[in-house]
Order: sequence, then structure tokens, then C-alpha cells
Amino acid sequence: MNLHDLSHHAHAGHIDALNLISIEGGIYLLEVHMDGAPQPLHDDNGKTLHLRSVEHARDLLQSLPQVPFHLVHAVVHDEMCGMQDGTQDCLRVPIAMRSSW
Repeated sequence: MNLHDLSHHAHAGHIDALNLISIEGGIYLLEVHMDGAPQPLHDDNGKTLHLRSVEHARDLLQSLPQVPFHLVHAVVHDEMCGMQDGTQDCLRVPIAMRSSW
């Protein structure tokens, strides 16, 4: 899904939620939940769109209507070497789509 598709679906009320996923190295990815399935946001070339920060995501999403928006971080101890295989937990925190200032 690209930004144009996201805008179209958001204004039509089809978006269930957005997750801003924090990746090691200061990279953020935007995951769109629609029809019970997650989809990454892509750029115009079809590559996964990398964002720099929460504010960068907010700037990108400023024209969209309000939808549930979450910041998602992997739990550090789940990424450590030697940990058992199994489900990996993450920290999922609701955040505002608009800056409060």
C-alpha cells in the first residue's frame, strides 16, 4: 500500500489502525491494519517506506482522519542471543496522530 492508497482507505473509513514500528538503528516502519491484515506502507517505487521519527510519521499522516495509532517496540530481552524460541512480545503504546504543540 502506498501513501495515496492509505489516504483513500483512511478517508473511506477502512483503516482499523496504524502501527509505527521502531527498528534498531533509528528506523521506523508504518504498518497499516485493514480488513484484519497488516500491510507495510511503500514508497512510489514499491519499496518499504522508512521513516526517521514519530514526528516524521505525524507529518506524513497529517491529512488523514484520526485512526488508532500505536508506537511498537520489540522487547529488548527477546532480541538477545540465547533466548528461547517462541512468541516474541512487543511494547505497543497508543500515541496521538497529531503533535500536542
